[in-house]
Amino acid sequence: MFKGTTRPIVCLRSGNAAIVLFIILFLASTSIPVPAQSTSQPSVPSNVSSSAALPDAPQTQTEAKEAITLKALPMNILKDQGPIWTSPFRIRTHDLIWVLPLAAATGIGIATDQHVMNDVVSKDPSFNDANINASNVMIGGLLITPAVLYGYGHFKQDEHARETGLIGAEAIADGVIVEQGLTLLFWRERPNVDNAHGLFWQSSAGIDSSLPSSHSVLAWSTAAVLAGEYPSAWSQIAVYSLATGVSVTRVLGQEHFPTDVLVGSAAGWLVGHYVYRRRHKHIAVAH
Repeated sequence: MFKGTTRPIVCLRSGNAAIVLFIILFLASTSIPVPAQSTSQPSVPSNVSSSAALPDAPQTQTEAKEAITLKALPMNILKDQGPIWTSPFRIRTHDLIWVLPLAAATGIGIATDQHVMNDVVSKDPSFNDANINASNVMIGGLLITPAVLYGYGHFKQDEHARETGLIGAEAIADGVIVEQGLTLLFWRERPNVDNAHGLFWQSSAGIDSSLPSSHSVLAWSTAAVLAGEYPSAWSQIAVYSLATGVSVTRVLGQEHFPTDVLVGSAAGWLVGHYVYRRRHKHIAVAH
């Protein structure tokens, strides 16, 4: 349908609303509350809600806590997939407080991606390469942190660090699955193809398609876990600054459209926060 000499620009534009709707439905998926445990749970103060109202409102006292061990990690990752991929059917009215702005930003992004990449972002090869290298360094620093924390926690008997490492690894694995699933679903062209039209459903894009940005998904899923486990202002500024740097440099490197990193960042953060909210046991205290 999309092959041939005439490019499907009209079809793409007429389908933008559907693309945005699907993306937002999926991003909303990880805001669903985690099932409550009915037995053997501490009493909950009356002023604590039993369900999460927004994606940034974890209810740690009432949620089921499964084993956080290296042996349990593969099964935990598998168990995450059901809630992540089916929960668009459980979007709630109060999710609109963040779904609507994100939907608007995604729609504007798709409409302006070509202009930004052709007329705003530099195409100087040395500039692009420097940003690509910077994004790789920053994502490497984020991704290695859970492994370092797990190793430290294992040898120093630090349960908090060990938990962070395992939850971080789980969030990264879930992020990879989400990113690959959306990549194969949208098949969007990269900015360096066809004058940055960013067309969707192009078989030539293959598994290296543009939306979402894998760097952004993994950076933000890791950052969400680290910020949840170590919620001091300085640690949150550090991890979210790194994640933001990863996303921005993917655009400045002409590797991804702004919409790619927007969707990737949102999906990554939601996945990471979902895993943190579902798994963590250590009582995190901000200093």
